[in-house]
Amino acid sequence: MTSVFEHLAKLKIVPVVALESADDALNLADALVAGGLPVAEITFRTSAAASVIQTIAQKRQDVFVGAGTILTLDHLNAAMDSGAKFGVAPGFNPKIVEAAQKKEFPFAPGVCTPSEIEAALAIGCRVLKFFPASVMGGPTALKAFSAPYLLTGATFMPTGGISLANVGEYLALPAVFACGGTWIAAQDDLAASRWNDVAARCREVVEKTSVFRNALKT
Repeated sequence: MTSVFEHLAKLKIVPVVALESADDALNLADALVAGGLPVAEITFRTSAAASVIQTIAQKRQDVFVGAGTILTLDHLNAAMDSGAKFGVAPGFNPKIVEAAQKKEFPFAPGVCTPSEIEAALAIGCRVLKFFPASVMGGPTALKAFSAPYLLTGATFMPTGGISLANVGEYLALPAVFACGGTWIAAQDDLAASRWNDVAARCREVVEKTSVFRNALKT
């Protein structure tokens, strides 16, 4: 695992965010910092993604910003040019993975079956996104899917359908290094500029993961 993903492993939770306008980038970044969770995966589900990443990368350097929903080589190049520290995709596209590897850009492709896991491992991927996590069976399924590959060093960031109620079940799995969560910066809150609610949700999940870590140590 690269130092980039090791950093995400320390944070445990990565807010997954789709912003419609770069005008909201700094408000988002400040809410994440205020909530004690200075990290975000900005998805290419909107046309503003590259601008949002660039604004945060340049003006809020204390926020660890990455790019999500990288579906094309154009997305990949835009993410890197904008200053993203890492990239994530919902699926496994060998061409995108290989392009990221050539440029030494930390990248986690999406997988949801053993065959996709093996295909990713075959070209050198060890950090993988399990997506859509809840639809594909949640923690129980991921535990079963990942078990045969633990010795390969494969590690996963499940995303999709994760909430405060079930995040502990995912983080308890040996193969999970972090979880992606869309509930932290929900679309309704973003649209209504409820930045205090985003910050409060960050504080809530930081407290939850802190309690969970302490429970694992005992």
